[in-house]
Amino acid sequence: SSSSDEVIRKRLLIDGDGAGDDRRINLLVKSFIKWCNSGSQEEGYSQYQRMLSTLSQCEFSMGKTLLVYDMNLREMENYEKIYKDIENSIAAAHEKISECKKQILQAKRIRKNRQEYDALAKVIQHHPDRHETLKQLEALGKELQNLSHIKENVEDKLELRRKQFHVLLSTIHELQQTLENDEKLSEAEESQETQMEAETKQ
Repeated sequence: SSSSDEVIRKRLLIDGDGAGDDRRINLLVKSFIKWCNSGSQEEGYSQYQRMLSTLSQCEFSMGKTLLVYDMNLREMENYEKIYKDIENSIAAAHEKISECKKQILQAKRIRKNRQEYDALAKVIQHHPDRHETLKQLEALGKELQNLSHIKENVEDKLELRRKQFHVLLSTIHELQQTLENDEKLSEAEESQETQMEAETKQ
């Protein structure tokens, strides 16, 4: 209900991280009052020891809280580094994609030129008796062979870039999965610690 939620909210505000700080403070105040009102030296010494014990518990709880705080800061710094690495990987992937697009356009131009040279070669073949035409045909054949080698090299590079891009995407996916698993594990550990502290209070 809303009333019980409000009680829990106020309880957490008073109790800090739920480690029983309010109970320890109340116990310390009660021990101090009893110590002030102690009738005998033995009773006063007993209350004094209780106050020392409660203070030690408070110091331990404070130290634990500081350790958790430092650990959370280190985790945040680690996550920020991971996010930056992912952003850099994505930027590098975009650059590789842009380069691949340029290489694809170049390959298309080479293919178009090859088709044009093939068509021209067929026209030249209709006039085999002309010496100049044969020379041109030979020159075109060499140029066509050179373009073919260029096209093969470009296609090999494109295939390599596709494989590299696939590996990069897989790595990014694994990094994202690792982040999600780390967050789930952190939430589970926090839930377990809260449950253990609640059982300790009982």
